[in-house]
Amino acid sequence: MRWIFVGSAILVSGIIFSIIVFVGMQGVKTFADVSPLRFFFSADWTPSQGEFGIFAFLYSTLLLTLLSVVLAVPLALSGAVFMAKIAPSWMREIMRPATDLFVGIPSVVYGLIGLTVIVPALAKMTGGIGYGILPAAIILAIMILPTILSISEDAIRALPSRLEEASLALGATRWQTIWRVLIPAARPGIITGTILGMGRAIGETMAVFMVIGNSPQMPESLLDSTTVLTTAIVKDMGNTNYGTTWNNALYMMALVLLLISLFLIVIIRYVAKRSEVK
Repeated sequence: MRWIFVGSAILVSGIIFSIIVFVGMQGVKTFADVSPLRFFFSADWTPSQGEFGIFAFLYSTLLLTLLSVVLAVPLALSGAVFMAKIAPSWMREIMRPATDLFVGIPSVVYGLIGLTVIVPALAKMTGGIGYGILPAAIILAIMILPTILSISEDAIRALPSRLEEASLALGATRWQTIWRVLIPAARPGIITGTILGMGRAIGETMAVFMVIGNSPQMPESLLDSTTVLTTAIVKDMGNTNYGTTWNNALYMMALVLLLISLFLIVIIRYVAKRSEVK
């Protein structure tokens, strides 16, 4: 049995490594026709004219991810505290499975709701088209909220009871104990949940594709139509021939997404290691 587990680990590692190598080897061919500086720092994406600048996509990806996390974390953390320390057990037994159900909803359903509800509402409120980073961030916040909430709740419930008892014995109120003792003590788990949520937000495609507008331009506001890395790849991949500069540029964009995801995984490992040391 030991060798089965070892072999499975080696196989999975080999598959992941092969994907990174394949995407990377195909992506770096882009720089045979496009300079790296122009590729990463130009916002001009006009493949028909030989312009392959992804700065607008990269900027929109990071902005969208940050905004979705800012919207999701306060709600997720509040929900985690409520279910871990305030809600009675019968209520938690209902709310936790209901929260987990959100993870199983297909992303295209979220996108359809955003397309038919959120985009028209924003268009009516602002007088614009309604598409842009804001509706995409709202959809992504709803999608990543269960992940952050579940991990944060588990981190809070895993804390030793002596922390809460000591705080209350020193005269702290229930809310002071929660916000000044329990949440700081559960910070590694909360950060891990947040980073996992960020990873999902960065890689999400279909829901974002349906509400962001898909215009290859730098957004000047949160309601400007724009494109992120994932939607740019999906939108253009069917229009390219394998091995062309355009196709190689899409592979390079995929490599950038892989590297961002790997960076987030490294952060998770670092946070987990620090929490073990403490």
